[in-house]
Amino acid sequence: MKLFDKKKIRLYLIAGLIITGALYLMFNNNGIFKYVRTKGDLEKLNSRIIQLESENRKLEAEIDSLRKAVPAKIEKVAREKYNMIRADEKKVEFKIDE
Repeated sequence: MKLFDKKKIRLYLIAGLIITGALYLMFNNNGIFKYVRTKGDLEKLNSRIIQLESENRKLEAEIDSLRKAVPAKIEKVAREKYNMIRADEKKVEFKIDE
């Protein structure tokens, strides 16, 4: 009977060690859950980088066209950013009441 009890005790000890090891691997500072969360954050940051690089390319193209003094681009910027109009034009503004 003692032999059977020793086997049972060993089984419980091994099972306890395996469960403790698995919990440690999952929940420690460098565990699986942190890895999955960090991987998700990395994917979000990579997509944000792609978005910002695209925006940078558009802005660089706009800067380049302004440096080359493309008349249509200069006029568009003057009208949109500085509310400029030609001498023969009149500015009409609409106010929307909510």
